[in-house]
Amino acid sequence: MLKRVVITGIGGITAFGRDWASIQTAFKQGRNAVQSMDWQTQYPELEAQLGAPVNGYAPPKHWTRKQLRSMGRVSQLCVDAAEQALQDAGLLGDETIKDGRMGVACGSSSGSPKDIGDIGELLLTGTSQNFSANTYVRMMPHTTAANIGIFFGLTGRIIPTSSACSSGSQGIGYAYEAIKYGMIDMMLAGGGEEFSPSQVYVFDSLYAASRRNNAPELTPRPYDSTRDGLVIGEGAGMMVLESLEHALARGAEIYAEIVGYGANSDGSHVTRPQKDTMQRCMVLALKDAAIDAGQIGYVNGHGTATEQGDIAETLATEAVFGSRMPISSQKSYFGHTLGACGALESWFSIEMMNGGWFAPTVNLDNIDPRCGKLDYICGQGREIDTDYVMNNNFAFGGVNTSLVFKRWQGH
Repeated sequence: MLKRVVITGIGGITAFGRDWASIQTAFKQGRNAVQSMDWQTQYPELEAQLGAPVNGYAPPKHWTRKQLRSMGRVSQLCVDAAEQALQDAGLLGDETIKDGRMGVACGSSSGSPKDIGDIGELLLTGTSQNFSANTYVRMMPHTTAANIGIFFGLTGRIIPTSSACSSGSQGIGYAYEAIKYGMIDMMLAGGGEEFSPSQVYVFDSLYAASRRNNAPELTPRPYDSTRDGLVIGEGAGMMVLESLEHALARGAEIYAEIVGYGANSDGSHVTRPQKDTMQRCMVLALKDAAIDAGQIGYVNGHGTATEQGDIAETLATEAVFGSRMPISSQKSYFGHTLGACGALESWFSIEMMNGGWFAPTVNLDNIDPRCGKLDYICGQGREIDTDYVMNNNFAFGGVNTSLVFKRWQGH
């Protein structure tokens, strides 16, 4: 018998803070977290000099040196968010999470870039001053999932999802499936990313990074005809997922129910998104949720502010939902948080659904006529009463994901 899956705890670290009230306040003020990085001296060939880092982050003071030595910044962010989610769910320190009933599904684009650099230095020069026994553990692709499992003593299944921009949404989707099909009772699920100029270099080399270095408040501009590329951000988001039966038995508070997950591959190009497979991915999620497209009241778009991505995504969304569908992108506030965006934007989708107010896309002044015909949320945001929302994320390598969340109504 298939099990229903609910979200009982959420933890997040963003450039606007850790709590929804602070984040929503920034959304309503229409301000973003983008700043000029002043890298001209250190990285003179880097034309994009923008970012949206989490300023002043430090790991919790109660963590020990032994706990920290295997964690680079991306793992610190994810373990920190996971601790917050467990606390929120009333499960932090509970022995039941250690006996195999809880697992973890989490990822990032890579391990910590600093540690990757230390190993690179070793390979290039034959010596590395900062190389240690923990360097690989901090740089390995599954560093976030492994560190979460070890930190909290989880002995259930571990699902690493190092898949760039879909890492967080795949983490939630695979965790949902593991519970739905009776493999496990509880999962920590999500993703994270630490800010690094190496990531900016990647998109700058593809001419896909914004170069509005003197006007950080005006970029990125998802879906806008004057957009000039994305901005790299930073953060982490983790959720506690449980079977409904397990959550009700322990009297847990429930944020929302996950009712649908779709995932597929473009199968054609590493960096050029494909409208048709994006469209099929959304249809797969709707089929899994056993609902009609008309029941979705809002789509949280991937909205990177890249030309090909914005156009393909919105055309796919229009093909599934028609021109009536409200859509916006929180990347206009935080930039592209890569491995974190799927988890963070799922969190925002749930909070907006529960509160009935949906954030606009900032800096969306002139909708690109090549984009799909949709109801783009601009200006002051929108009040919408809906029981279902969809969050879409699409990654390099042609990795497509769609998640459907249902408002919890007590049954």
